[in-house]
Amino acid sequence: MSEDMKNELERLRAENEALKSKKQDRGQLSMRVSEKGAVSIYGMGRFPVTLYKEQWLKLLSITGEIKKFIEDNDSKLKTKE
Repeated sequence: MSEDMKNELERLRAENEALKSKKQDRGQLSMRVSEKGAVSIYGMGRFPVTLYKEQWLKLLSITGEIKKFIEDNDSKLKTKE
């Protein structure tokens, strides 16, 4: 195996380890501005939750109602593990 191939293999192994350790951060939420100017929340599932500013503000304005709905329907709701 050539020296270049060995170096590339080592680089890929290091990159793979970095990606594996990054996956352990699941559950930790992060935010980004999407290409289209929306707010994306990462860390809740496989895909980000993305809404435009006015949609987030509308949703945040009813947080109390959402919490009450979850409490009232707790027996019907499942928990993702």
